[in-house]
Amino acid sequence: MQIRVLGCSGSIAAGNRTTSFLLDDDVLVDAGTGVGDLTLDEMARVDHILVTHSHLDHVLAIGLLADSVTRRRHAAQRPPVVVHALQDTIAALRTHVFNGVIWPDFTRLPDTVNPVLAFQPLAVGEVLSLGRHRIEVLPASHTVPAVGYAVHGSQGAWVFTGDTGPNPALWARLRSLPVAVLVIETAFRDDEHALATISQHLCPSQLQRELEGFEQGAEVYITHIKPGELDAVMTEVGAQAGRHRIQALTTGQVLSLAD
Repeated sequence: MQIRVLGCSGSIAAGNRTTSFLLDDDVLVDAGTGVGDLTLDEMARVDHILVTHSHLDHVLAIGLLADSVTRRRHAAQRPPVVVHALQDTIAALRTHVFNGVIWPDFTRLPDTVNPVLAFQPLAVGEVLSLGRHRIEVLPASHTVPAVGYAVHGSQGAWVFTGDTGPNPALWARLRSLPVAVLVIETAFRDDEHALATISQHLCPSQLQRELEGFEQGAEVYITHIKPGELDAVMTEVGAQAGRHRIQALTTGQVLSLAD
């Protein structure tokens, strides 16, 4: 399987896209601004969107993608694009986005019988079977209800923490899970430790503490760094990396794992 990094920045600027990953060609993990770099044909092949949480940088392209692919999917009699998320996240999307004020309700368009979007609730610990993919829902600790995901492969899992602060429940699960690639956020520098704590993100010193109990030799990638902060954050991460080989994730990068 291939994971294409459509966006991995904590915000936008030239060359920076917010969080979204394309799993092979039919599953999105989050739907930030990076989705806009897909062609229309690529968007039309997406059947599932896995959402980590309700914040705008992770969900804003859901409605735009729906608008773009409605005609093609309707003409081809394709089923709805299924948005998988916590029930609280779905409620937030219904109330604050797909409300007819911010954006039309594409769970009722182009008609209520054949909508282009459908919501499907999930729960931490659940394992989803989406085509040939087995995807486990992992715990996250953020300012809103949130999850991460593990995409299971034959030689280990691709793990995305989502937005999260210190998270003992995650590491308890990962210690018993063969992890090939770990994508973990570090949104702030260490001199912004207080802001990281309030917003339930990580800074490099917190990342080091999180990784202390992680014994596996997985590839570790850092995501969600703010525009203009990459060098500063990664210098601090590198100084504390210890036994882990850690590198920054980049937009356009493709990670390959055995199915």
